[in-house]
Amino acid sequence: MQHVYEHSARPDTRSAVRELLLERGALTAAEIGQELGLTAAGVRRHLDHLVESGQVEATRTRPAGTRGRPAKAFRVTARGRSSAQHGYDHLAVEALSALRRIGGATAVADFARQRVRSIVGHVRPADGPEDVERAATDVAAALTESGYAASIEDAGAGLQICQHHCPVWNVASRFPELCEAEQEVVSEIVGTHVQRLATIAGGHCACTTNIPTGMVTAGDLAATIPAAADADASVPTPERTVR
Repeated sequence: MQHVYEHSARPDTRSAVRELLLERGALTAAEIGQELGLTAAGVRRHLDHLVESGQVEATRTRPAGTRGRPAKAFRVTARGRSSAQHGYDHLAVEALSALRRIGGATAVADFARQRVRSIVGHVRPADGPEDVERAATDVAAALTESGYAASIEDAGAGLQICQHHCPVWNVASRFPELCEAEQEVVSEIVGTHVQRLATIAGGHCACTTNIPTGMVTAGDLAATIPAAADADASVPTPERTVR
């Protein structure tokens, strides 16, 4: 049955590959095959089609705790995210538009904060500077449980929460209050000012929030901003250590 399923190259299989990358972030072909029960040949065939159609692009990633040359992985592009839009995006935009007309910008901001707190509000706030990494790690775990595929990365004199997927990115592109509330609540939990460097809603390949734990220069921050989602995947980017 698996043989028939793979060799039919059915669009729903490709959609499953794309949806997995949306949920989990960048994955290698081997990881995709393991998750979906596909052979290496089957995975490559679907990836080739998705890359050719512009929905997926190749990148490089290094598994946590390993050294050496990064493995080739794949991630969803802006075109791929658009093709995966769900019908409820339109409904959410209509609902928030109505909320803004009735209650103004303050009502939308209040809703956005309540939504973020429903996702990460259970995380215990940092007890001090030495506890920031634990709090940030717990925030990333809570975000991942809600479909944001988040990870913690070293960023020189600080940490970064990188969200490789955003379930509401299309709505957030119309209502930036959703992103602003997320930054505000994360800052409250880690107990220090945080800076949002990039968002999927803004056209980048990931949402990146910088959490300084020491002195950091503007150049250090600029070097960590992800490339735009439609940028050439072959362009080298600074290597990071993912935890």
